[in-house]
Amino acid sequence: MKHVLRRLWAEEDGQALTEYGLILALVAVLVIGTLLLLKDELITLFGKVITGLQGQQPAS
Repeated sequence: MKHVLRRLWAEEDGQALTEYGLILALVAVLVIGTLLLLKDELITLFGKVITGLQGQQPAS
């Protein structure tokens, strides 16, 4: 029984997937936070792009 518990404790096969999931969640939170912080600038930028594609001069 002691040998089985040691082997289970030392086994690290399932940890990599969990770690990748945590890293992915952290990256997602950072991206969402950055987009929220830059929301107004992004709205302005995409508005200028849409106006440019419609062939009108953007308002400065």
